[in-house]
Amino acid sequence: MSQRFAVIMAGGRGERFWPQSRLKRPKHLLPIIGNTPMLCQTVDRLAGLVPPENVFVITNREQRLGVLEACPNLDPAKVIGEPVGRDTAAAVGLAAILVKIKDANSAFAILPADAAIHDTEGFRATIATAFETAETGEHLVTVGIKPNNPATGYGYIQKGEPFGSSENEDVYKVSRFVEKPDLPTAEKYLESGDYFWNAGIFVWRTDVIKKALAVHTPELWRALGKVEDGISKEENLDSLLQKYYPKLEKISIDYALMEKADNVLTVQAGFDWDDVGEWPAIARHVANDSKGNVLSGRGMIREGSGNIVVNEKDHFTALIGVDDLIVVQTEDATLVCPKSKAQEIKNLVKEMENNPDLEHLL
Repeated sequence: MSQRFAVIMAGGRGERFWPQSRLKRPKHLLPIIGNTPMLCQTVDRLAGLVPPENVFVITNREQRLGVLEACPNLDPAKVIGEPVGRDTAAAVGLAAILVKIKDANSAFAILPADAAIHDTEGFRATIATAFETAETGEHLVTVGIKPNNPATGYGYIQKGEPFGSSENEDVYKVSRFVEKPDLPTAEKYLESGDYFWNAGIFVWRTDVIKKALAVHTPELWRALGKVEDGISKEENLDSLLQKYYPKLEKISIDYALMEKADNVLTVQAGFDWDDVGEWPAIARHVANDSKGNVLSGRGMIREGSGNIVVNEKDHFTALIGVDDLIVVQTEDATLVCPKSKAQEIKNLVKEMENNPDLEHLL
């Protein structure tokens, strides 16, 4: 039986979780939900599916040491720091090369580092089905999340005819991938029952994804081939990435491949899922008081509702007579904004990047 691997993509900056999330200690290295960093939760969730020695993490150079400090059980040789970000198509191609070196007849899962998933057993059952489906043919398998609201922040997958089924999950052919919709469109998708959220979780045989990348992203694949050739000659991986990675096209795996391929299947997830994309999302996962306030750390809220207060260390925050605010205190920065403006935090961070005096806060 061929080996199974998992490759976790952990290179994002998590700007929407500033000021806790920073370049060297972003969202996936923080216990945003739960008591351990989100990345460590993702690694632990793979237990029983993939041997620990078969888990890779692709991050960036600035975060590599932080990854190893947060999750010390990871094999340092399998924590890869990209010299520059080139989106998910490049990361998938690099993953295919690294996994092939270990076992050319393998299959591997690609998954993000920072999703909130509480039903671990349901997750394992779904991913096991995805592996079984991928291993039985030349299929590119993705995981679809059944939507429970007309979310406009996710891409969607339109399911086609059934491909097969197991005890817990259904497998469908994929009709198409669609980008983040506006609200009326998302409402139609939800009502139809024919669409899933795209969770960015994929499973495929190593030979199948390599062939697909060669067909649909030939220039990217040729460039990555130089990295593979260098590895075969026992050249240093970091040096190879520094030489070739900046030249790669910056494009997502969805655009580059998944929207073009005709051999894509989706497994309906048998587990809960939330990408926890901004501060208001934590209220869905942690205890609220009787007025819907979330308080992490020391503080007090009087005559207020729907607030989110997050304190680090021994800082104390008091709110009186305000509703629906986000207040985050760290050692060197404070954020206060309405929950309705949470999306603007990313723009704030972008603006801060243009001020050298604020570089230490990024």
